[in-house]
Amino acid sequence: MEQHDPPGQVLDCSGSVCPEPVLQTRRAVAGMSPGDILEVWATDPLAELDLAVYCEHAGHELLLAETVDGTVHVRIRVSPGRQPGAG
Repeated sequence: MEQHDPPGQVLDCSGSVCPEPVLQTRRAVAGMSPGDILEVWATDPLAELDLAVYCEHAGHELLLAETVDGTVHVRIRVSPGRQPGAG
């Protein structure tokens, strides 16, 4: 897995609760190119699941999903998929 590829952009959604992390991620991805990597940080415990479902529906590749010290870290490779606004 290419989870160690450096992200092109980091999106800090700390303090936001559902559905904000997914909505902010959708907006960020809409301005990115296929192949770009976005890393999302969130403190909402459901963000890991919500962002995984978003990636599945939007056709993006989920490279990493883990929680460290209460912060969810999700790394996404943008694909041409069904974006923008898919999900």
